[in-house]
Amino acid sequence: MRETYYAGTYWPTRRESAEQCAQRAETFFRLLSDCDSIFMNWFEQANSIKKALQLQFEPSYETFLRFFKSKKYNEGAFGFGFGAWTGHKEDGHGGMVTLSCGSAVTPPPNNCLLHLPSEESGAGRVLTTHVLIQVLRAMVLAWEPADGGVFSKAYQDLRDEPASKPYTGWLMYLSRNRGEVPPLPEPVRVESVEDKGTLIILTPERFTVNNPEHVALADTVRTLLERAGLLTEYNP
Repeated sequence: MRETYYAGTYWPTRRESAEQCAQRAETFFRLLSDCDSIFMNWFEQANSIKKALQLQFEPSYETFLRFFKSKKYNEGAFGFGFGAWTGHKEDGHGGMVTLSCGSAVTPPPNNCLLHLPSEESGAGRVLTTHVLIQVLRAMVLAWEPADGGVFSKAYQDLRDEPASKPYTGWLMYLSRNRGEVPPLPEPVRVESVEDKGTLIILTPERFTVNNPEHVALADTVRTLLERAGLLTEYNP
């Protein structure tokens, strides 16, 4: 059974207008397109592949503003919800974005999720630390989240972490508001994302639950971050 991964960023209640969310979405898709050619073309989601392939869009500010002002994507007090995919019909070859933003409702639904390719034709290129650092930076610079990362679904199933706290991932992001990241064991790397926060890279190679050392390292890092008070529950 193949191990699958996704990138996700999360932030608490933050009411934003359609204009503000459209600007953030434009920034995100523009930066994402520089990460890999898989992320160059985008289509709205639909009930069938045939229909969705007729809904290609240019990820511009004007396009997102039109989307977010429409009844289809405007969720009232819950902000704006949107979904897009890369148009790769073969299972696991492309990517998909789901987005919820602009909500001041508690608990907040605000998040940006990017489901990553799982077939090696795309995964071999995208599922590398070099590319995923760029992906996570794009998400952080656009959405200014409280936390996020690149996560193995298999590790999440293994540990069943609470949804009210930041998850443990192959890559992890914590905003500077959470505090200073403590010293972490090798081979973990830590680097800043401009003035936004801190990026933590657990392993230089692809993280997998099939490697006991990877699992032990993830557990250790989570324990150290917990002790430093960086994984507290979200506050509105």
